[in-house]
Amino acid sequence: MTARRVRRVLAASVALTVSLGLAACDSESAPDPDPTPSTTAPVQKTRLTFGVFGNQAEIAAYESMVAGFNETSELSQVEVQAYADNVALEAAVRAGGKSAPDVFLADRDDLVWLREGELNTPVDELLDERGIEFGDQYSRAALEAFSAERRLQCMPYAISPTVIFYNTQLVNFERMTARGLQVPSDTNNRWSFDQFEEAARFASRKRRGSKGVHIEPTTRALAPFIYSGGGKLFDDEEEPTSLAYSDESSREALTRTLALLRDPTVTLSEKQLQRRTPLEWFERGKLGMIAGSRALVPELREVEGLRFDVLPMPTLDSPATVGDITGACIASGGASVPEAADFLIYALSTEAVRLVARSGYLVPVNQEVALTDDFLQPDRQPEHAAVFTSSIRALRIPPLLDVWPALDQAVTPLLDEMFSVPVLDDLEDLTTRIDEASRTVLDPEDPADEPEDTESTEGSE
Repeated sequence: MTARRVRRVLAASVALTVSLGLAACDSESAPDPDPTPSTTAPVQKTRLTFGVFGNQAEIAAYESMVAGFNETSELSQVEVQAYADNVALEAAVRAGGKSAPDVFLADRDDLVWLREGELNTPVDELLDERGIEFGDQYSRAALEAFSAERRLQCMPYAISPTVIFYNTQLVNFERMTARGLQVPSDTNNRWSFDQFEEAARFASRKRRGSKGVHIEPTTRALAPFIYSGGGKLFDDEEEPTSLAYSDESSREALTRTLALLRDPTVTLSEKQLQRRTPLEWFERGKLGMIAGSRALVPELREVEGLRFDVLPMPTLDSPATVGDITGACIASGGASVPEAADFLIYALSTEAVRLVARSGYLVPVNQEVALTDDFLQPDRQPEHAAVFTSSIRALRIPPLLDVWPALDQAVTPLLDEMFSVPVLDDLEDLTTRIDEASRTVLDPEDPADEPEDTESTEGSE
């Protein structure tokens, strides 16, 4: 029994004892009054909204979870407020007022504008007051990802590490073993870049019209290979001023990676990419491997005849991957913060998260749920779903930035050049130009810092 429950029971007991004593004293001197019916006003429940985004199946899972809360809560009633995407949800939170949800999902990078606008309420003290202990259920990396100013700003809810999806018919490890080729171990917890390359070349069949692998030429897509090869993505992991592609260790990792990812015999051609996306080629059984997150699983399961499984990102020197982390946040201000915290605790509970995990879209941060069949779904593809949770240990969390779209826009043309130029002779020059382009976003020059034109000043005297 909780302390709060004990206090309520004791108070009720004292009140009952006092009332019985008074009744005994007055029973001989006063006649029994006429019985009158007692009327108790119904408790007015606090109405809350839970802001989420995703497709119909994801929204339905959240609605089912919220329905369970509403059936048991005596103080609050929660309504799911669904948005088309994270951008639309962000607009509602920024707008504030009645249009802003009381509890909402947010990406880790959203912490930048949430803190600048003081739009969220830190949750650490609210959870501590309610006796919530994190223990071993939540990874330290996930908790640190949503911490700022020495406070836990939002509670980590889902984590989506990037892994390799592979077509088990094109990348057939039994046949590769029979030919004496390198294959990963049966545990599927780790495989080398050499094994990854063997698989890509094995899956490339000119007669079938299949290619082995495709990795998008983006900063995030290349990050696992750079980190795994001993390189670094930014010049500073706390306050970056540029990418670090020109760093010697990063360039070495890129050199090893690009030798495969640029090979036209194993990767999709520009002509093929104009016809279909890499995911569409994968679904058609014409692409051996792509990188992706758990969110791809439900869609791939619907593709008739497609047999797929997952492996971690390949290891050059040490395991590494990147991913998205989603947190559950409480809006700042308002008298409903305590009730919002009560709902947050319910939403984070093992039973509630298990219900949402069954939809197949997210990897729960709650490790207790991640080990259950609600997430692993052993009777469905992929067979090695535990790869998603084991990859969390290798997750590298980049600096907290809210300029990713602008950064991608600045460097994408150069990354395209890195992947598409027929002969890449000077990687040093290209990586230097990539870093310089990134600096225009991460560390733009302030006009106020520019030196004065001394010649024009002197001429005016």
